[in-house]
Amino acid sequence: QVQLVESGGGLVQAGASLRLSCVASVRIFTNYALGWFRQPPGKEREFVAAINWNAVLTYYADSVKGRFTISRDNARNTVYLQMSSLKPEDTAVYYCAADAWVVADKMNRSDEYRHWGQGTQVTVSS
Repeated sequence: QVQLVESGGGLVQAGASLRLSCVASVRIFTNYALGWFRQPPGKEREFVAAINWNAVLTYYADSVKGRFTISRDNARNTVYLQMSSLKPEDTAVYYCAADAWVVADKMNRSDEYRHWGQGTQVTVSS
């Protein structure tokens, strides 16, 4: 059973930066794709970013391209989401997700991931 724990959320002003972290309870370097999703207030969960097992492939939602960066440290079983130039519309609960053998063209799909963290709140004030 893979357990994921997110941290790093908070309340910031527009234009600020935050780095989210997600630590896995098991070794994730073997074949695990990792993703970040978010759920804004009153809306459906949406894709933010994903990274494949060896960090060769990364994907981003159009709304965060150029502002967010996903990375991973397999030695620390951790995936990061560096968020810059935050906007009020980035306000959401952010979830990390993990699963093995997620094919590249499906890494943006939440139904491809079986393991989820509990979420961390990010609030961006204007």
